Amino acid sequence: MQPKITTNESYIQEIGATGLKIEEPRAVFGYILKALPDEVTVYPTENYYYFYFFQDGVRYTGNIRLAIDLRDQGLVAFNYFREATPWQQDDKDHYRELGKKDGVAIQKVSDLVYRISADGESVTFKLNDLSNVKPPALAEGEVYLGPIFDESGIRFFFVFDETRKLFRYILDETVPVADELMEADELPHVSLGRRTGFAFFDDPVVPRKILVGVYEGNARMNTAFDGPFDQLPDNFLKGDELRRAILLADPDADPNMDRLGNRPGGQERELIDPYKRYENVSSLRAFGACAENASADWTYRCLDALFEQ
Repeated sequence: MQPKITTNESYIQEIGATGLKIEEPRAVFGYILKALPDEVTVYPTENYYYFYFFQDGVRYTGNIRLAIDLRDQGLVAFNYFREATPWQQDDKDHYRELGKKDGVAIQKVSDLVYRISADGESVTFKLNDLSNVKPPALAEGEVYLGPIFDESGIRFFFVFDETRKLFRYILDETVPVADELMEADELPHVSLGRRTGFAFFDDPVVPRKILVGVYEGNARMNTAFDGPFDQLPDNFLKGDELRRAILLADPDADPNMDRLGNRPGGQERELIDPYKRYENVSSLRAFGACAENASADWTYRCLDALFEQ
């Protein structure tokens, strides 16, 4: 694919848009559905189809989500809100679960293909089929839970170390990595994504890169680069294995969570973020010590200790 050119001219024309009934989520949903092509691909593995638009000079971001626990009930989750910035954050959103009562139909075409229809428009949503994606190698004691496609465009292998009861996000290098990984002498054994800010540790135990850091500003603003904790492999998790792993890693976790780690009520999900939120790149230098001894126990416990700092 050739680079797509985006101009300041088009940006200026976009920010002046107006006319959406922003306080009417059903009307906004219909507008967005009509603007989409007949078929779209939902890349992120928690099944969010992200979008943004401008209204009266303000950028709104949102998503259409074919959540695994809603879609076969004939419901689609829909939300949008003013985009947060370092100087302002508006907590108001427009979350709705839309279905037949709202004039919205969700039809299952096949296991990972759904058609959404409303107001005479229909769009086919193809969820990302990563069922054949496997890591080339695992460390002793690790269990592979599933593939992750983050909204940043970076792919990961989601694994659980049963020996040390630790989760890990491993960079998937079986496909081209959609970032430039920078290396520097002052950061031994760590590479940094120029676009994403993701920090990866060169594992001396198994040849691979482990996610060890995300930039604090991205985490605080809930950007696409806030880490893969919100794109777990929902479509590919087997049985109760995630819930079991969460309880092994954290015995104080809510035992009433469902198999996806959702707490009762479904509003909160157990947070799995085994990496450091860094403000300064220099703070990543400490990870170099974790490669001084190539034993699994030393390396992985060293990483975990630094995540807690």
